[in-house]
Order: sequence, then structure tokens, then C-alpha cells
Amino acid sequence: QVQLVESGGGLVQVGGSLRLSCAASERTLSSYIVGWFRQAPGLEREFVAVISWGGGHTRYADSVKGPFTISRDNAKNTVYLQMNSLKPEDTALYCCAATHSMYLTTSPESFDYWGQGTQVAVSS
Repeated sequence: QVQLVESGGGLVQVGGSLRLSCAASERTLSSYIVGWFRQAPGLEREFVAVISWGGGHTRYADSVKGPFTISRDNAKNTVYLQMNSLKPEDTALYCCAATHSMYLTTSPESFDYWGQGTQVAVSS
């Protein structure tokens, strides 16, 4: 069982930046592919980004490609999501998740462990 805890959310103005962190309770986060997802009120959960075990491979949703960057520091057992040029449509609850999958999957159903999420609000 992997316990994931997100942090770094908050209220920011349009065009601002936030860096989200996803910390794991175990030292084995490096054994998992980790992704970020978001869910806005009334909408379905949406894939944001995913990163491979070593961090050398990543995938992004088209809507965030460019302004968002996923990275990881396995020594700190943490995965990050740097979000720049934020827009009101980026407002959502952001959750990280870990999967045993061997592939850079973007499907929420493929992820085995989930954090509780951190709220991001972008004001115009």
C-alpha cells in the first residue's frame, strides 16, 4: 500500500504559477509510474500528466502541454507538477496517483493508489 499526500495548491491569479507536490509514505515510489489528474466541479476526472519511474519519459494532456511540467525526485520520494500561465479553466482538485502499470497510461482506471488531492483555484 502506498500513501500519497499532495500539497502546494491554493488561490492564484490568472497567469500565475504553482508547484504541486506528491509525497509518498514509502521509499519505493521509484517503483511506480505516477500521474496527476484533476477534477472540476460537475466534470469528470481528467488526465493531466504522467511520468516514468526514472523521470525520463512523460506524457501530457494537450490542454496543459507547454505550461505544465511533471518531474520527480526519487531520493525525496516526491513527484512534482509545475504549473505556469494558469487559467481559470485550470481550477480543480488535483490528485496524484501511482500505478503498477508498465506503460505511461493516462487512464484513471489503471492507477492503483490515489491521494486525497489539493485544491487549485485560479481567479480572473
